[in-house]
This record gives sequence, structure tokens and C-alpha cells, in this order.
Amino acid sequence: MADDGVEDPKAAVKRKRNLPGTPDPEAEVIALSPKTLMATNRFLCEVCGKGFQRDQNLQLHRRGHNLPWKLKQRDGQEVKRRVYVCPEASCIHHDPSRALGDLTGIKKHFSRKHGEKKWKCEKCSKQYAVQSDWKAHQKVCGTRTPDFVCSDIIKHFQYYYLKVVLDRAEICKPSHSPFEN
Repeated sequence: MADDGVEDPKAAVKRKRNLPGTPDPEAEVIALSPKTLMATNRFLCEVCGKGFQRDQNLQLHRRGHNLPWKLKQRDGQEVKRRVYVCPEASCIHHDPSRALGDLTGIKKHFSRKHGEKKWKCEKCSKQYAVQSDWKAHQKVCGTRTPDFVCSDIIKHFQYYYLKVVLDRAEICKPSHSPFEN
């Protein structure tokens, strides 16, 4: 609200974003198969066999072959929001109330949590199912040094162990010795 008492029109239109795993209750719930989630090129050109992730990309490609093509136009209606559930029955995101809000998110989730780890770091042998995660790791692997060295851990353990032993000895020590007069 402005100082003059007039509401900002943009503030009324802006929707709050839902927290992850708490989708819009009116959203359309979509369940895709694991095969569909793992597919890289779902739309294939019938002339040259080239694959595309989106139908619109295929339609633009068809123009190069002088084939009929048609891009989908959005009509004036409001687009109904979609949420995606994980196909793995034991997963928390299999429940529609914990669905993920976009197709890329569900694809990465499925790959990370349930997919094969195809990419391996040459330096540390850590494996990744999502290529972008592996690439990000490659940039930082070996550049960070730990805040401690092994000798510090050993010293800390020895100190802690000695303290526990001495504390127990103090607790177990009798108030008087039976051999004293």
C-alpha cells in the first residue's frame, strides 16, 4: 500500500510461490512413467531421425525440411497449473500432496534419487546421476581444504577419552577406603 491509501495493482496480481512439496491444491496432478522421465529426445523427426526434447523444437526443425509445421498457440484462457508426482511408490514425492512443481524438477529428482549414476569424478570417484551436478562438482573438487587435520582429531579424541576415564574414576572413588582406620 502506498502512503496515499491506493493499493499497488502489481501487488494484488503477484502470487506467492508454494514451498517445495506443497503444491497448489487446484493444480492438475501428472504421473509420468520412469521411461518418460528418463527419455532425452521424446520427439523425433520422421525425415532425418533427429530427436528433440520439446514438440515445438521439432516443429521449428520441420521447417528446414519444408514440411508442414504448426506451433501451438496459447489461447486467452488461463493455463492450469501442473504438478508432477514421482513414479516410485516408496518415495515421499509419490503422494500428490508432496508433488513437485515443474517437469525439470521431477526429472532431476527421479534421476538423483532413483536413477543410475552415470557420471563419475576422476579425482574423488564420487558418482552423479545428473550431469549438471557432476559438472558443478568438477569445478570445486580438490579446491577446498578441510578445516582440520587428522592429528587434531586424534588429539581431541585422546583428550575426550582421558577426560571421560578420569571423570569415571572420580565418580567411582569411594569416600573412604575400607583399609583405613
